[in-house]
Amino acid sequence: MFRAQWMFELAPGVSSSGLEPLPCRASSREPGLKSVDARGKQEIAKEEKAKELFLKAVEEEQNGALYEAIKFYRLAMQLVPDIEFKITYTRSPDGDGVGKRCVEDSKEDDKMADLLTDFQQQLTLQESSVKLCQPEVYVNQTHISALPMEVLMYIFRWVVSSDLDLRSLEQLSLVCRGFYICARDPEIWHQVCLKIWGRSCNKLVPYASWRDMFLERPRVRFDGVYVSKTKYIRQGEQSLDGFYRAWHQVEYYRYLRFFPDGQVMMLTTPEDPQSIVPRLRTKNTRTDAILLGHYRLSQETDNQTKVFAVIMKKKEEKPVDYHKYRYFRRVPAQETDHSFHVGLQLCSSGRQRFNKLVWIHHSCHITCRSTGETAVTTFDIDKMYTPLFFARVKSFTAYSEKPL
Repeated sequence: MFRAQWMFELAPGVSSSGLEPLPCRASSREPGLKSVDARGKQEIAKEEKAKELFLKAVEEEQNGALYEAIKFYRLAMQLVPDIEFKITYTRSPDGDGVGKRCVEDSKEDDKMADLLTDFQQQLTLQESSVKLCQPEVYVNQTHISALPMEVLMYIFRWVVSSDLDLRSLEQLSLVCRGFYICARDPEIWHQVCLKIWGRSCNKLVPYASWRDMFLERPRVRFDGVYVSKTKYIRQGEQSLDGFYRAWHQVEYYRYLRFFPDGQVMMLTTPEDPQSIVPRLRTKNTRTDAILLGHYRLSQETDNQTKVFAVIMKKKEEKPVDYHKYRYFRRVPAQETDHSFHVGLQLCSSGRQRFNKLVWIHHSCHITCRSTGETAVTTFDIDKMYTPLFFARVKSFTAYSEKPL
């Protein structure tokens, strides 16, 4: 409207106020004024149509229909090329407004922080006999809400299982308000922390709850495997004629699998993860090259960010063939035990927590059984010791062997 009035005032024979024409030129300029007024109305109508199309495009973009939004944007810009700068939004083009959304998000965070108390109050106010959940539709069979709280909590302990499948517990808490309350039971999370850190987690301070301790305190993860890939170039033998020498690119993987009971498995092999990971599902694997042992976290003075493990090859007792040494005197060989001492630093990378292990120590201890003497060989940590990164494996927690 301002643009049309401005063009109308600039027309010859019109006064600055735009209310009445000048008396001397009114008769000669009257057809021109009519044409200017018509053009102004036409431009206003075109601009209004472009605004309508542009706002329609914004709405389609918010709903996810990008192709429709592009079509309306194009039509609006064909009418008025700079329509984007001529629109005065009554609301922000980003839905309900960025500022409003931030306020709502902060309110949501406050509500989520006290969601457990809110759900407990809602269930208490519903009826005198508190039930954790109600069936959505009427069923003839006995509903799960008829079970006592003790039985439900025992089922939840089976969900967590001895493998500490806390991911399934969190998914179960999304079913209803009652399951959310059960999944936040402090006793479950206390038992989880005791199984991970032992008696050293008898104090809750400085964490707000046992669940916060599980989320924030450094720990190794059990629902997958830590994997590292190493590459290097090895020089081959020289050809017979001496004109060339072959070079080989060697690739191999290291796998580390931790268990909640303090045991650990380690395997170094050139086979890719697709063929090896299924063999690491249980501790009773038949893979010969696998190393078994125990691990522990560093002391609290070191913030428990280091993992130390002692691993060795599985002992296989072979029967002695006495008939082989029947006719000559056997010279018994000295029997030795080989064990590997490993030190790793717990780190976080990206959005995941505690998903990276960096080598800080690796040594081999050879102990003679007859004399008890031990020879220690320490390996230099160089580029051959690449960090191990965690990869979650769904099949590791697919079923429960026993409850928490």
